[in-house]
Amino acid sequence: MSKIVCTIGPKTCDVNSMETLAETGMDVVRLNMSHGTHDWHQQVIENVREINARGVFNLGILLDTKGPEVRSGDLRAPITVSRGQRFVWTIRKDIETFDDNTVDVSYDDFVKDVHVGDTLLVDGGMCSFLVTEVTDTDVISKCIDGGTLTSRRHLNVRGKSASLPAITEKDWEDIKFGMQNNVDFYALSFVKHEDDVALLKEYLRDNGCKALVLSKIESADAVKRLRPILEESDGAMVARGDLGAEIAIEDVPLVQDEIVNINRQLRRPTIVATHMLESMISYPQPTRAEVADITEAVRQGADATMLSGETANGSYPYKALTVMATVAESVVSQDSALSENDLFSPVIDTREGRSQDPRFDLAYGASTLASRLNVAAIVVFTRVGTYAKLVASTRPRCPIVALTPDEDLVRRLTLLWGVKPFRLDFSGDPEETISNAINLLLEKGLTSTGDNIVITSDMLVKENNKVNTIQVRRVH
Repeated sequence: MSKIVCTIGPKTCDVNSMETLAETGMDVVRLNMSHGTHDWHQQVIENVREINARGVFNLGILLDTKGPEVRSGDLRAPITVSRGQRFVWTIRKDIETFDDNTVDVSYDDFVKDVHVGDTLLVDGGMCSFLVTEVTDTDVISKCIDGGTLTSRRHLNVRGKSASLPAITEKDWEDIKFGMQNNVDFYALSFVKHEDDVALLKEYLRDNGCKALVLSKIESADAVKRLRPILEESDGAMVARGDLGAEIAIEDVPLVQDEIVNINRQLRRPTIVATHMLESMISYPQPTRAEVADITEAVRQGADATMLSGETANGSYPYKALTVMATVAESVVSQDSALSENDLFSPVIDTREGRSQDPRFDLAYGASTLASRLNVAAIVVFTRVGTYAKLVASTRPRCPIVALTPDEDLVRRLTLLWGVKPFRLDFSGDPEETISNAINLLLEKGLTSTGDNIVITSDMLVKENNKVNTIQVRRVH
């Protein structure tokens, strides 16, 4: 039911490795544009297309933009910093004059964004510094938590976002690359305002691209405008690493829960990401806390969880994916046994003035009927995906088989909770379409002779009229 996004890296970029990931539970491939060349990502995309062409899997592709980042510069050698030590961050370029207590920063306005009393975090808090003085070129700080600094480390200021554009020149080049390769999702990094999302969506529409735009919630500014950003977006990713560096770490689980809840009201997918199974980059078993983390994300109702370094360059990519899939499946199966549980209930936006899509009642009726009859699957016919999202939002206890003649839409449905999408040509005769659908389910092993299934649609056509329907069929 819950979906899994896997980041592809050097350890998993060939066809055989990705096919193994798909067999183990991967639904969507993530391309992290912070790493790799376009040629490298192009090969990954071609490998995904080859796997999809074999007809067993329908893997979606998510392009994750690098976004505006503030990073430290190159070092001749790692620097060990101790608590209480004075350390200087500078925008000066005369690096040959720097001592071991000075490092340059990639962003010239860094000295304008940072103020005395701010807390500066390196790589999300691996080291931290208190800002004690700011000059025209330097940020002078005192080490709070020591550690080892290496080249090109990511810098955050607690409670603040850098005053950089949300979409950089590199991002635009990567977005164009994604359009050329017909990727299915864009994850827009460091969104600060809903206008950032609107800008990208307008650009995609103007160029005939139907890819969905997910906002990565990872900045203090995004949290301040959470609902407007989510309402403008097609979905969201909770990027907890940078988010935990910009807001109080104890607030991250609360923000995660709020994002999932709002998106369930909006009937849009949420991916929970970062450090899900971080220990399995190096070790073959997860920590108990990591298992609890996955459990909580699934119970909150997130559509998907994500693996990053675990599958990109970790030592145990398939074990990590197996753990994530097994834990998620266990949560769903245990909660399915409960008569009432929020995981298997729709979340309704009850705010004043909010209208309900009239098709929701049809979708909810199909879900309720499926639950009472304990059917093998709900079959949804859709042309644009909206009705499939409505059915998924009701959280039925059985798989949702979404059928569409649009091959691209098949992949855009891969993130939806509980949805198994397939391509199927629709006939002018609804009965013929339904018969073909049942044959497809039998072929894919999603039902067996004698099973009951619920069939629902808001667009089957009979005598030139659209037919809204809920039916129960016994598979023969």
